Amino acid sequence: QEQLVESGGGSVQAGGSLRLSCAASPYIFNSYYMAWFRQVPGKEREGVAVIAKDGSIRAADSAEGRFTISKDNAKNTLYLQMNNLKPEDTAMYYCAARMEMASWYFLATQFRGGTYDGRDFGYWGQGTQVTVSS
Repeated sequence: QEQLVESGGGSVQAGGSLRLSCAASPYIFNSYYMAWFRQVPGKEREGVAVIAKDGSIRAADSAEGRFTISKDNAKNTLYLQMNNLKPEDTAMYYCAARMEMASWYFLATQFRGGTYDGRDFGYWGQGTQVTVSS
């Protein structure tokens, strides 16, 4: 069964760090793009960072310099290293995969703006909660 399983969420104080992991089945991990999204109840889901199959990466402007997306091909695992966390980073974080090829420039631009809802991503994990207290 094709799946994505996130882990690593938790509660931290502002300024702290967390590393999220997303274990993927081999088929999904071979997708063109994998990404992290987050959602707060009552708000739209938003893209945080994306990584292409060739290793190209792009983070939302709000996460740039604090969050780093990466992947371990040997472990079929996607990561999101989050440093200098802020209370506004509190959300449910989801990993997702998109099997279809797209314009990297267009996709990166969507993620940079921080408002892309991931409607073109077909595989999703169940989410892991991140709570940052001030």
